Amino acid sequence: MKLILIKDVKNLGKKGEIINAKPGYARNFLIPKNVVIEATKENMATWEENRKEQEKIERENKAEALELKKKIESETLTLMAKAGEGGRLFGAITSNDIAKALKQEYKINIDKKKIELDENIKEAGMRDINIKLYPEVNATLKINVRPQS
Repeated sequence: MKLILIKDVKNLGKKGEIINAKPGYARNFLIPKNVVIEATKENMATWEENRKEQEKIERENKAEALELKKKIESETLTLMAKAGEGGRLFGAITSNDIAKALKQEYKINIDKKKIELDENIKEAGMRDINIKLYPEVNATLKINVRPQS
């Protein structure tokens, strides 16, 4: 039986996918839970329109992410932190600190979860930080951590 998923179903597929399921499984489990609709001609036409609209939105979002990537990679973020001898910081710079600094200096809103730090920054110096902007679109941010005088 051909069905269109209207919600994500674990081990079956994601919203908007067309799946094949056994008639009993569809009638007794999937349809009563309102996670699928039958793939009739009308539903397939609606699904096709929605799919085209989703693809358009995806292209726009990816284009925005690529623009943001250019902006991020053209800048160097300078962060000041109290440090002891040898450039060792008192405390650490976290992904949250980086996100706040990006927002303050460049008006770029990035979720701290998208900033990939292996561990918090504990020493002064230059670093390259990877930021996930969109699936398949990553930006590299240059960060200069300077000791505060």
